[in-house]
Amino acid sequence: MKALNKPTLGSAVLLLLFLAAWQWGPGLLGMPEFVLPKLSRVLEEGVAMWRNSGLLEHTAITTLEIIAGFALGALLGVAIGVALGLSPTTEAVLSPYILALQIAPKVAFAPLFVMWLGYTVYPKILIAVLIVFFPVMINVLSAIRTVDPDMINLVRAMSASRWQIFRLVEFPSAMAALFSGLRIASTLAVIGVTVGELVGGNKGLGFLLVDSEGQGNTAGVFVAIVMLTLIGVLAYSAVVWAEKRVLHYLPKANLSTV
Repeated sequence: MKALNKPTLGSAVLLLLFLAAWQWGPGLLGMPEFVLPKLSRVLEEGVAMWRNSGLLEHTAITTLEIIAGFALGALLGVAIGVALGLSPTTEAVLSPYILALQIAPKVAFAPLFVMWLGYTVYPKILIAVLIVFFPVMINVLSAIRTVDPDMINLVRAMSASRWQIFRLVEFPSAMAALFSGLRIASTLAVIGVTVGELVGGNKGLGFLLVDSEGQGNTAGVFVAIVMLTLIGVLAYSAVVWAEKRVLHYLPKANLSTV
């Protein structure tokens, strides 16, 4: 138990050092508040935004957009990754277009989605879907392609159907890679939604960030950044939690969070 507690203790000490540096560092370095407000000032601004600026409502909206974008993007990535993994011909036909879509900067799509869908939640979700889709798709595709052929031949020798081969061998073999992609996607979903809110949002933490920046309220900007970071950490932790329960049969070393 002592060995297990050392990483947690080390992380807690680093967090305390970081918070202490944030609180007293700006004063020691002579930084003005509009450049880097101290921690207590950010906390005060957070309380004020909670009471007067609807911080809870904006946080809830951004969280729901992230969940929706992550879920839809992951489902799309799994579906296309499986389809391409099972059909080399399909991959050869579609991969250039998928690659082109991935290379195109997602920020450039944001104004277009806003013009199409208006100042609603849909442009933000759509950008998150585009960002989440690719890492999940690539991981699933690679895992499907690298399944042990001996396992497939063994199941086929037992008169298994094509669906049974996929359900019993190929998809379970891809689960570890799928969760690796989901870990990455959980953080990218936060980025996607934030980009959408920065470009064309009238609600959400991205909107609060832009609004605070326009007022020269540096502490308010930090409040929005902190809230977005917390959402990202919780999303990543949720994926790790699900991974440990779904892949409980794997060695623990394969389920580390780093």
